[in-house]
Amino acid sequence: MSISKGILDVLEKSSWIRKMFEEGIQLKEQYGEKNVFDLSLGNPLLEPPKKFKEKLINLANSEEKGMHRYMPNPGFISTRKAIAENLNNEFSINVSSEEVIVTTGAAGGLNSVLKTLLNPDDEIIIFAPFFVEYLFYVSNHNGKSVIVKTDENFVPDMEDLKSKITTKTKAIIINSPNNPTGVLYPKETIKKLGEIIQEKEKKLGTEIYLISDEPYRKIIFDDSKYPFIFEYHDRSIVVTSHSKDLGLAGERIGYIVVSPKDKNKEVLFDAIIFSLRTLGHVNATAFMQKAIEDIQNESVDINVYKKKRDFLYKELVNIGYECVKPQGAFYLFPKTPIEDDAKFVQELQNHKVLTVPGRGFGLNGYLRISYSVDDWVLEGSITGFEKAFNSFN
Repeated sequence: MSISKGILDVLEKSSWIRKMFEEGIQLKEQYGEKNVFDLSLGNPLLEPPKKFKEKLINLANSEEKGMHRYMPNPGFISTRKAIAENLNNEFSINVSSEEVIVTTGAAGGLNSVLKTLLNPDDEIIIFAPFFVEYLFYVSNHNGKSVIVKTDENFVPDMEDLKSKITTKTKAIIINSPNNPTGVLYPKETIKKLGEIIQEKEKKLGTEIYLISDEPYRKIIFDDSKYPFIFEYHDRSIVVTSHSKDLGLAGERIGYIVVSPKDKNKEVLFDAIIFSLRTLGHVNATAFMQKAIEDIQNESVDINVYKKKRDFLYKELVNIGYECVKPQGAFYLFPKTPIEDDAKFVQELQNHKVLTVPGRGFGLNGYLRISYSVDDWVLEGSITGFEKAFNSFN
């Protein structure tokens, strides 16, 4: 076959979510859409805030000259200033527009950062369970992914991390709140990560970046506080999108922020912009950049997701599932009652409930459930979760 072997290998590894999606289509055709309970996709449920729609209307009617022409590659200065001001107000940091790059979502941002940092065979540390696309992003740019364990609460195992950092380690990616677990890394964890990185840099004579992928940063429950990483390590890069907090997944709009404390921030900034151009992202659409300017402090109604989390968590625990209660995002990641998570997911499918096995996220013996769905889907799935659980107990 003339298709790249690397791409064929990736298709095999990335097949789980696609497989569940395709099987879900078949089940819905067979039994009817209202009789299948699809919890497999992390597709944001909530609509964008009203202010976003109002802004779109105003922009569409605008007579502003040049709004749809080429712009500076990092994005409109006005958009970057709005992002910087919002971050400074929220986290009491000191970011300027000269440290912000507007991107075509977090995926475009992460790929440009990795292209900027990686030499062939450099290593990127990723914590399991992880968003599987990270593996492909790293390999896109000739790097190698090194997987580090997490503990029973899905918080990074610091001893395993220490053992995995080498002279080839270029960066560590964290994702909090996490996909697939919904776990929010506490301040103490981020602080310890920074300390370990700095100790290893000194010992190995290297420079290591901490990259935070945080599209769920505003979807946090129970009055938990988000520890912004710039306080804990100077060589830090934040990559995010408005896919979840503003319900704009289809618009592919996000941004990168480089730490103002990084002594090489100017070179890094220019290099990321160059990487964006060579990857074909160039810059985010003019329309979307302008649309998000005035709504940086807005978000979807987080309480809707919280109520769904509370309902599903309570029901699953009552059935007997073991599950870490998530503090954010819109996922649950319970243990499967048998070691073979793929077999258990198949049993759930027999009861018309669609989920994704944990092995699709680098950790066997679990399953990912997305509760970013209508209430009738959650409520209708409970019988299937109970029958599947009881069939192995």
